[in-house]
Amino acid sequence: MTLALNTRAPAPDFTAIKQRQQATWASGDYSIIGTTLQIVGETLGEAVDLRAGERVLDVAAGNGNATLAAARRHAEVTAIDYVPALLERARQRAQAEGARVCFETADAENLPYDAGSFDVVLSVFGVMFAPDQERAAHEMLRVLRPGGRIGLANWTPTSFIGRLFKIVGGHLPPPAGIKSPALWGSEPRIVELFGTDAAGIRCERRFFNFRYRSAAHWLQVFRDYYGPTHKAFAALEPAARQALERDILGLLEELNVAGPDSLVVPSEYLEVVITAA
Repeated sequence: MTLALNTRAPAPDFTAIKQRQQATWASGDYSIIGTTLQIVGETLGEAVDLRAGERVLDVAAGNGNATLAAARRHAEVTAIDYVPALLERARQRAQAEGARVCFETADAENLPYDAGSFDVVLSVFGVMFAPDQERAAHEMLRVLRPGGRIGLANWTPTSFIGRLFKIVGGHLPPPAGIKSPALWGSEPRIVELFGTDAAGIRCERRFFNFRYRSAAHWLQVFRDYYGPTHKAFAALEPAARQALERDILGLLEELNVAGPDSLVVPSEYLEVVITAA
């Protein structure tokens, strides 16, 4: 007699993965890098046509790029993240500008708000890192009013950052069963996540240029301050760290469009505007 074997992989432990992620993003100091991405928040604010007085939620707000873009357009902004230290950086930036923003520590996969609480939900390179992608998308739609808009900026799989994720994952594999965050940068995945509850989805490919003195300068900054690379280098043995460094420097040099005296590396991202049904 032949027995059928259950080959289904066990479900990921999202709670444990999320705790690991929180520790990763709390390491280093993402705000050092995050502030350089402010232009993406401003561009997204225009893409979703933010209006004064609208109720806006910035999900996985980090140090507040989309938050500040919305506040500068006189929206009523709530910013959430599961890393309190990052929210504190965002709060300091808002205070410096005299912006009135509500900051709350919260999880993108379990938003503490009633259905239909917001006119606009934003996320700039944030919610894409939620381990349970379907749950995060569901929560963003749930708290959005009918006819409201979701605005996202997500690195694409083939972008510089998408390729960086693959390099880091090749040296330090991610938890089993987790979908790549860069899938949020593909139009088919966006349709899978939001299409059944959307009246319309508009995607546009854009580029952000990383501008540094050199490849070595970029590597030093990201090794010191960017949680995923900071943690990866800390977790590897010396020989493996050198191999990771070689691979990242090789990618930077391949994509550098500035010549030998500087570093400009374009990284594609998908700008997404979803109108709720």
